Amino acid sequence: MKYPIYLFTGFLEGGKTHIIQESLNDQNFNSGEKTLVLMCEEGIDELDPTQFWGQNVSIQYVEDESWLTRENLEALTRGKKIDRIIIEYNGMWQLSTLYQSMPPTWDLYQNMMFADANTFLMYNQNMRQLTVDKLIDCEMIVLNRASEKTDKEEIHKIVRGITRRAAIVYDYPDGHVEYDEIEDPLPFDKNAEVIEIADADYAVWYRDLSEEMPSYEGKTVKVKGIVATDPRLPQNSVIVGRHVMTCCVDDIQYSGLVCVFKNTPKLKMRDWITVKGKIKIEKTKLYRMEGPVLYVESTEFAVPPKQEVATFY
Repeated sequence: MKYPIYLFTGFLEGGKTHIIQESLNDQNFNSGEKTLVLMCEEGIDELDPTQFWGQNVSIQYVEDESWLTRENLEALTRGKKIDRIIIEYNGMWQLSTLYQSMPPTWDLYQNMMFADANTFLMYNQNMRQLTVDKLIDCEMIVLNRASEKTDKEEIHKIVRGITRRAAIVYDYPDGHVEYDEIEDPLPFDKNAEVIEIADADYAVWYRDLSEEMPSYEGKTVKVKGIVATDPRLPQNSVIVGRHVMTCCVDDIQYSGLVCVFKNTPKLKMRDWITVKGKIKIEKTKLYRMEGPVLYVESTEFAVPPKQEVATFY
C-alpha cells in the first residue's frame, strides 16, 4: 500500500499550521480519511483537533531532526489503518533528511511551500541555502499577508531563479488571492531549427530541460560543456555538462547529459567541447529513469567560458 504524502514546507510563521487546520476542518478535504499529521515545527499557532471534521486524525510531534529515520517513520504506519500523511516540515531542517528516511511505501503526492510575503526576501537574503532547499522541489509557493507593498518583481526573480515549475500565489488578508502572471521568456528559442545555448544560459537551459523534458524530444541542440566519463556507459558515449551553482559554493554540482557518438570519441575527462545533436528522451544505465540523451551530429573542441561555473544570474 502507498501512503500519499502532503508536504507543507516554509519558515516559521509562514502559515503552514493555519492551512493544515483549515484543510482538516473542511469536510470537502477531510471526509473521513484516516490521517496522520507529523508536526515538525512548533509555532504560535497549534492544531486544534476539536475543530477537525470527524475523529479520524492522529498527530505525531517530532521535536528533533535526528528522529527522522526510516525505522521510526515505518513504525508510524505499521499495523495501523492510515489513508494519508500530512507533514508540516521544520523550515530549518534540510529536506534531504526527510527524503532519505521516507519508507518506500510513502509517496510524495503534493509539495507546497508557505511564506510570509513581508519576510520572504529577508529569509532569502539571510538563509539562502534553506530557501533554495524548500523551493527547488515544490509545486506551489503561497505568500501570505501580501499587500500593495509586496515586491512581486523581486520575489518572482528569486523563485524563477530556483524553479520554473512552482506556481506563485499571493494570499491577501481580505481573503482574495492573486497568481503570479509575470512573463518570464527563456533566453533561447526552443522553436529554432537548432537551439543554441549561450555560455551564460547553461544553468537556465539545463533546468528547463530537466523540468520540461518532453518538450525537447526530437529537438536539435548546440551546447558547450565539459566531458565526463562513466563506466556504466558504452564506449561510444560520454557525459557533457557544466558545474552549476544554484545558491552558493556548497551546492555546486555537475549537471550533464549523456551524449552518444557514431563512433568511439577521442575525448578525455575535462575536455571542453561543443556538441550539436538531436535529443531523445529514453532510459540509459546512467539515469534511474528516462532522461535526455543527445545523439551527436557534430563536435569540436572549445574554449572554456569566462565563468566556468554556470549560475542563474
